[in-house]
Amino acid sequence: MDAFASLAGQLLLAMPGIGDPRFEKAVIALCAHDESGAVGIGIGRTVPGLTTHGLFSQLNLDPGVAPDVPVYVGGPVEPQRGFVLHAADWSGEDTLHVGDRWSLTSTLDVLRAIARGEGPSRWLVALGYAGWGEGQLDEEMSRHGWFATTGNEALIFTEDAAARWKRAFAGAGVDTRLLSNVTGRA
Repeated sequence: MDAFASLAGQLLLAMPGIGDPRFEKAVIALCAHDESGAVGIGIGRTVPGLTTHGLFSQLNLDPGVAPDVPVYVGGPVEPQRGFVLHAADWSGEDTLHVGDRWSLTSTLDVLRAIARGEGPSRWLVALGYAGWGEGQLDEEMSRHGWFATTGNEALIFTEDAAARWKRAFAGAGVDTRLLSNVTGRA
């Protein structure tokens, strides 16, 4: 029997003292997790000074009816590459469906659909992604680097980025004031 349990469709929350400042209070929507590795999109921080209309302009796309909202720091891997994390009610070229939780699309068709008002009902745009090689995420979780929890659409798509980490922990029944970056020994 295979003991591997996929965490795709969960939110990963960085524990205090994770040891990498790029992931301090990180909230990552995990989109793929299997024996060969994991991929997720950061939704806890926005790119300073960049909004969707600015991104549309850089891509020579008319923003149409798309709202001008912040763009997220999706992660340190390929920070020049764009991703749209969105509700599972829309699908396009190369859309990755993460169960019935959410979807991820990295092709321009989703941005064009959003501009026309025909895209997903809820979405956010991120640059870059977080990636882990074979067994890396599982090992980091065993060292108390990450906490996995279920997210909901309101938390993912409407909660203020700065509040997501604390709210996601609260939704799992964890008071962040009681978290420590020091581990004990038994």
